[in-house]
Amino acid sequence: MLSSSARRGAAVLLSAAVLTTLSACGAAPDQKSGGADGAKNGVQPGAATSVADFGSLEALAAAAQKEGELNVIALPPDWANYGEIIKAFEAKYKIKVNSENPDASSSDEIAAVKSRKGQKRAPDVLDLGIAFARSGAAENLFAPYKVTAWDKIPAAQKDADGRWTNDYGGYVSIGCDAARIATCPQTFADLLKPEYKGKVALNGNPTKSGSAFGGVYAAALANKGSFADIQPGIDFFGQLKKSGNFIPVESTPATVEKGETPISIDWDYLNAGYADQFKGKGVDWKVAVPTDGVYAQYYSQAINKEAPNPAAARLWLEFLYSAEGQNLWLKGYARPVLLPGMTQDGTADKAAVAKLPQVQGTPAFPASEELDKAKATLAEKWDKALS
Repeated sequence: MLSSSARRGAAVLLSAAVLTTLSACGAAPDQKSGGADGAKNGVQPGAATSVADFGSLEALAAAAQKEGELNVIALPPDWANYGEIIKAFEAKYKIKVNSENPDASSSDEIAAVKSRKGQKRAPDVLDLGIAFARSGAAENLFAPYKVTAWDKIPAAQKDADGRWTNDYGGYVSIGCDAARIATCPQTFADLLKPEYKGKVALNGNPTKSGSAFGGVYAAALANKGSFADIQPGIDFFGQLKKSGNFIPVESTPATVEKGETPISIDWDYLNAGYADQFKGKGVDWKVAVPTDGVYAQYYSQAINKEAPNPAAARLWLEFLYSAEGQNLWLKGYARPVLLPGMTQDGTADKAAVAKLPQVQGTPAFPASEELDKAKATLAEKWDKALS
């Protein structure tokens, strides 16, 4: 089975401001309107585009509690602190979260929305790589909804109609077990050194995995490539494979703990989480954001247009984009989209901010067409480069 982090889809990049600091049967339940069963003024919960349609957050919470459940998919508990986030939401609102297939990919999420249309176990909400958020919106799969904090989210980090909104992200980083590696690599150039033979891994296949995709893109930037030209990154991993340094073993928490992948290229929030997870277990996990290939990405939230629990879906987003939800992502070493503003108004968890991996340099940002081109190039050339 692929690891949770390897099976996530490709994502969109963080803004400069943020960086600084599967089928069960059953019909869908009726979506009633009015009172505690739904939104006000005859607006059904599934048609609500903001909390104003419910009258208040308290009325939204009452409607969501009437539904009693929330269906989520592809949310690994060890990914950006989702385990704690789910527990906090359940405790606060007394709503049961049905978390299915945590190791699913973004493409699996989209497939579940389509295959379970009209069913009670369809996913209510989605956490997607940006390519899938955009394609799902284009296919009219998502409900427009603007959270209370909408105006605080940079325009570049959200769909103008509210069909998806960026949530949290991180930088490509190099994780290293200092208990097994005498000198941990700090840059992509370092990874070519002979002492790292048989030790370097990616978190999955970059044609399927958002984190691995980011790793190749970052390597391209580190080797005179650009967002318009990912080929140098593919060539770099071809060279790394030829030298014997790169091993085609998917890096997972299990392979890290066993020492099978002592050097792992992954999101900084996942690598930083490993450092906590394996403390006292013989693993001394260090994290470095390579200065020669600074690359960061966001994931996106969306609501299934035909969510079986539409009020709970909207309450979930309100929770995630509240200071409480944003700080829970931050506690998981992910950089939430509202972090800049929260830093200014004092609502950001200062201790969690201080623990974020240090970053130097300024990331560049590809246009949508450049991302599409990079994905197509990888699909065509990756396997050949590593053969």
